[in-house]
Amino acid sequence: MAIDFTLTTEQLHLRQDARNFAHKALAEVGPGTRHLSNPEERWKATRPVYEQVVAEGWLRRILPAPVGGECQGMLDFALVAEEFIAVESSVALTLFAVTLGLTPLMAAGSPEQMREHFGRFLDPSGVPLAAFAFSEPGGSANYDAPAPAEGVRTTAVLDGDEWVINGSKRWVSSAGGWEGTGPDLLAVVCRTSADAPPSEALSVILVPGPVQGLTLDTSLDLLGHRAHQTPMITLRDVRVPKGNILGGPGAGRQIVAEGFVPTAALVGVFALAKMRAAFEFTLDFAKRERRAGAVPIIEHQAVGYALADAKSAMEAVRYLCWKACHALDTQNPAAAELALHAKIFGSETAVRVITDLMRVVGIESYHHGNPLAEILQDALVYPLFDGGNLGVRRRQLHTMLSDASYDPSATYLGTAP
Repeated sequence: MAIDFTLTTEQLHLRQDARNFAHKALAEVGPGTRHLSNPEERWKATRPVYEQVVAEGWLRRILPAPVGGECQGMLDFALVAEEFIAVESSVALTLFAVTLGLTPLMAAGSPEQMREHFGRFLDPSGVPLAAFAFSEPGGSANYDAPAPAEGVRTTAVLDGDEWVINGSKRWVSSAGGWEGTGPDLLAVVCRTSADAPPSEALSVILVPGPVQGLTLDTSLDLLGHRAHQTPMITLRDVRVPKGNILGGPGAGRQIVAEGFVPTAALVGVFALAKMRAAFEFTLDFAKRERRAGAVPIIEHQAVGYALADAKSAMEAVRYLCWKACHALDTQNPAAAELALHAKIFGSETAVRVITDLMRVVGIESYHHGNPLAEILQDALVYPLFDGGNLGVRRRQLHTMLSDASYDPSATYLGTAP
């Protein structure tokens, strides 16, 4: 039979290892940072935990095997992501954001650039960070539009043998770094010409840290992911060698477009993980709580129906995400569409399901001492980040659907052998 959801022995071990590590090392991040009022304090308090994540090999285990890591594909990544995010979101997102920060280098880096910049992320020591500096104040959805509607306004001007970068970035995970001088590697989306069209001017330039000329303006105090750094940074006359550009001027448009496809599937997995955490808590609550009644509340049909609906939704999201990851691993032409559906359906379903489960628990869920409150706060961002779902529908999916060559059966018929 062609369809088989059976995980390999190696994948089963990977998932169990991830589950064990998450409960051992990540479970105390929330209690250990919740009392801190400043977002930078919360972020820096996670440094020892993140160092343990790296030391125990989890960064290597999510970096692709072809570039020296141990990850055999997106489905393996999804298994790790579900286990980590189900327990804790902030440090997990710091870890997973490193792969996004490295995506431009892995996709378009020359052998020389890979040797120069990638090795530090394969070493299971320290607290290495990478960031993809794409989003800007005012929004970057129209990143590839010409002036005056350009979403990317950061510029890079060639001065002799160096690029001089100026601009501001926002909503970039870990962009300030541990010391406020940037991450170990910052992939900056910018314009390398004021006159050329985006197809020729939009570029990605690598900036190694510490970054001279980077200012950490503020670290945003987020509704969820409370111990994760999402800062606003300014780049003033940041100088890097001419050879740090990826793929040459104009390659940035394709690098950006392709970079956010795998992460779309992962956002669906993040949403699944939050639903799972909410479901497991609520199921346990329903089995042990009577709420002043004669029997545990799970004996009531309304509660049973709500739990059943939540479980159905979780299973649907999981297998859509797995299908998208498998399509990415096998280079299926429909992979991009499936990944985008996984993000939209997964993230919006999660918000609905978690809210429904809060109704089962009742008013007890509406305070920070109850896990459901924090779970919902984390989940609310998934329809918004990595490209908001409204924009993804309009720009990516609508564009696909309206293309004359679009084949609606490609997502389920696949390609002939």
